[in-house]
Amino acid sequence: MSAPDQDRPLEGGRAPGAGSRPDPGPTAPDQDRPSTSAAEAEPVVHRLSVEGADLLALSGVNDANLHELARVAGVRVSLRGDRLTLTGELGAVERAAALAQAMVDLAKMGEALGPEEVRRLAAGAPADAEAVRNGELRIVLPGLRRIVAPRTPGQRAYVAAMQTHDIVVSIGPAGTGKTYLAVAVAVDLLHKKRVKRIILARPAVEAGERLGFLPGDMQAKVDPYLRPLYDALEDMMPHERVQRALESRVIEIAPLAYMRGRTLADAFVILDEAQNTTGMQMKMFLTRLGVNSRAVVTADKTQVDLPPREESGIVQVERILPGIEGIAFCYLDEGDVVRHRLVRDIIQAYGQDRGPGGGAGGP
Repeated sequence: MSAPDQDRPLEGGRAPGAGSRPDPGPTAPDQDRPSTSAAEAEPVVHRLSVEGADLLALSGVNDANLHELARVAGVRVSLRGDRLTLTGELGAVERAAALAQAMVDLAKMGEALGPEEVRRLAAGAPADAEAVRNGELRIVLPGLRRIVAPRTPGQRAYVAAMQTHDIVVSIGPAGTGKTYLAVAVAVDLLHKKRVKRIILARPAVEAGERLGFLPGDMQAKVDPYLRPLYDALEDMMPHERVQRALESRVIEIAPLAYMRGRTLADAFVILDEAQNTTGMQMKMFLTRLGVNSRAVVTADKTQVDLPPREESGIVQVERILPGIEGIAFCYLDEGDVVRHRLVRDIIQAYGQDRGPGGGAGGP
């Protein structure tokens, strides 16, 4: 029993004293197998340059991103200077290298990275990693040295639709980037002078509570309802540039009710929270579109704040408009959530609790 154990580390598969075994013929294959396994088990080392990447963004808090990369890929990961080293079996290292390169590219773009993002890239690799590496559908934000890129297949389809259709209806749960990506595309087209202004609209509907009397003029009264649009816009442009654009009305943020009677030409128009529009309001908005304008409608059908007997305008749109050339419908789901990991779990839990055809929160 000791002879085979002594033979395993030897590369050729035979020990010098193998003649003591009377019949080497049948045992030769047995002697060769351990040496082949030893060769296959030899760890492979791959070094990746991370020069130009934000190392803190790449590694994450307490190296959480690198730990997650090691876990999902099954390799050892170390970061020294501008070199990321991957060590492990050949197949695992090859998979890890594509994933690590996508992480490096995102870190170079200034994108926020976390363990959830690493898991998402791993689940979609190699397609997602290849898309990041090739720069598909990246949006450069002027003045911020930042790049916005869709992170999931659903988001990529959404951004592609906004670039090729005049009207896009995006329906999905909270945290899937519906409004954020729409504002990013709008800012990009404004910067490239393909449109002359951006108009952001939202229905002024309270979320299940009565706020009562609000002080101030009309703009001060409606600003609380429009704050999410201001937040998204200020994340895309320097604050002073946003203020100048608002003052010159190059960018306009207004309640949906202010849209009646207008013709919106040379504009990128976004209607946010469209699940809270009535059928008449939705028709009014869609018929405002003028020459060289585009419209994006975003909605989350699980968060409808209309009276119980009032049909949401987004439901009517789904029923009436499919099949019209130039109008695209994009559906996002829990897999496209890019907020905290728990947001996706919460959405799934609420969906299971409602069950088929029931529960509060929407049709």
